[in-house]
Amino acid sequence: MARIVMKFGGTSVANLDRIRHVSRLVEAEVEAGHEVAVVVSAMSGETNRLVALVDALDQETDLGAPIEDEYDSIVSSGEQVTSGLLAIALRRRGLKARSWLGWQIPLRTDNAHSKARIAEIENSAIGPSMSDGNVAVVAGFQGIAEDGRISTLGRGGSDTSAVALAVALKADRCDIYTDVDGIYTTDPRIAKDARRLGRIAFEEMLELASLGAKVLQTRSVELAMNNNLPIRVLTSMAEVGDDNPGTLVCNEDETMEERVVSGVAYSRDEAQITLLQLKDTPGMVAKVCKAMSEAGVIVDMIVQGISRSDNAANLTFTVGIRDLDKALKALEVEKDNIGFENIKSDDNVTKVSVVGIGMRSHTGVAQTMFEALADKGINVEVIATSEIKISVLIDSEYTELAVRVLHQAFELEKTSA
Repeated sequence: MARIVMKFGGTSVANLDRIRHVSRLVEAEVEAGHEVAVVVSAMSGETNRLVALVDALDQETDLGAPIEDEYDSIVSSGEQVTSGLLAIALRRRGLKARSWLGWQIPLRTDNAHSKARIAEIENSAIGPSMSDGNVAVVAGFQGIAEDGRISTLGRGGSDTSAVALAVALKADRCDIYTDVDGIYTTDPRIAKDARRLGRIAFEEMLELASLGAKVLQTRSVELAMNNNLPIRVLTSMAEVGDDNPGTLVCNEDETMEERVVSGVAYSRDEAQITLLQLKDTPGMVAKVCKAMSEAGVIVDMIVQGISRSDNAANLTFTVGIRDLDKALKALEVEKDNIGFENIKSDDNVTKVSVVGIGMRSHTGVAQTMFEALADKGINVEVIATSEIKISVLIDSEYTELAVRVLHQAFELEKTSA
């Protein structure tokens, strides 16, 4: 007998028929003798609807003060509905089940409403309940902040809820059910020959998630890696008894497939900023990063080039596209302090990356990547590297072409499932 956590996203619980289907998947695990906790997202589209209500009210009213705590109270209600409905569906099937909200567990977070981070999870109530044969149906995405108010973990936070709960419960694994049947070498909507991976290392998955792959939320992968908790990504669309192996996210070991590159990821949520004629003196880049930090803007890729003028440089970096306006305003305020003449920005860019733990011990990956892009006339504007990834910034017009070209260049279509 194992203790497992099953997580179902919005498309998996999109309507009552899907919730009934989920109840059958849960029932199968219970009948197999496992202790089961289930973490659910809101029904598909429900969180967007709730956010839109808040946004519409903000447009009409000058509230004059932060309302993130009330925002959390509103947008977390979708998960409350889903958890209750699934608990009822399980009881209708003759199983012992009850729903749990974040504050009832409790899942404690910091006070950063709408983007809270988990501090701890107490399992003194939910653990014994599961040991008594109850299926725990937990509302994902939510917790209780230090101020006693409901908090939410940011979009995609139900993945993090599920992994954190699995760690707290000392579960044997965490199964993430989605509308796809595993982790693919790249987006199959772009590369028709993309293949499902049988397994992938935590580090690779963490890079892919942070670089634009949408299957798993970055913090959930990081939490699983830090606690050596296996994650299995599989489809909720399969019927009970169907072959549904999914992809196992786990530690790198000798049984891993021998491959240099595991996947190609892309992100269209990028914007490029270039500061022209920046004073080429020690500390100028630090001033830029400080201005971004104080504005709450995360700087990603960064490169410094030589300007035509003496003692000056051009600094190019990327930020999230949603933070572009905020970043530009902060830079204009600090223009004299930083010491640059002009500023340019471009939100028509895409970050494309290749990721693989095999890059640690193989040469020629960069050569293969840049030759493949050059052969198709794709210009690289910014480059960033780590031990297991190479990322480039390109014109968004070439996004799909670049993904397909790199997928073929590294022969990822030959990767077995």
